[in-house]
Amino acid sequence: MQLETTAEEDPLAPCVYIVDDDRELCASLEWLVGSVGLQSRSFTSAADFLDAFDAERIACLIVDVRMPDISGFRLQEMLNERRARIPVIFVSAHGDIKMSVRALQQGAVTFIEKPYEPQHIIDVVQEALESARSMREEQRQRDRIEEILSTLTSREREVLRLVIEGEPSKVIAHALGISTRTVDVHRTRIREKSGAPSLAVLVRDVLQSGVDLELLEGRSG
Repeated sequence: MQLETTAEEDPLAPCVYIVDDDRELCASLEWLVGSVGLQSRSFTSAADFLDAFDAERIACLIVDVRMPDISGFRLQEMLNERRARIPVIFVSAHGDIKMSVRALQQGAVTFIEKPYEPQHIIDVVQEALESARSMREEQRQRDRIEEILSTLTSREREVLRLVIEGEPSKVIAHALGISTRTVDVHRTRIREKSGAPSLAVLVRDVLQSGVDLELLEGRSG
């Protein structure tokens, strides 16, 4: 269940999700993050958290390792399966090196043993939220590039793929069995569709976005 809070919540503000079956610990963490002006939502079970989790919100998650029904590790796996981009901070009174390594390998920000030092928690949370902001901006950029690629014809995608590989128009023309003039026409159309000031800027944005370049292959349009 979600624990009640008296603070008015801003749904657009960054949020610290807290998941722990220890109600007192949840209340303590809520007070702690609230003391530095951060919003939080607490849950005593992973299932309740998943029901309320807003994947579009900038947030981080503080979660206990050992909980009834769904453990912290299983919750992390479920979030990964959903491709939820949220920094995860594990806390545990029974942590060991094996647990810590497992959490970090699955993408956790850190693993903190109870009892923890309050300032350390605050520092880690603020770093995690900053990471969440960066991940959200990266996702927006990736979505923008994928939307641009979806507007290109099959031939335009082939041309762009070769441009990204650094090939000049003459080489592209030979590879695709078309004239250099036709390649230049495709390059112009690609730039116009993208809205980029130049094809070089579009290539930079595509590479920086981390989109799967297979999107430029094997599609009709």
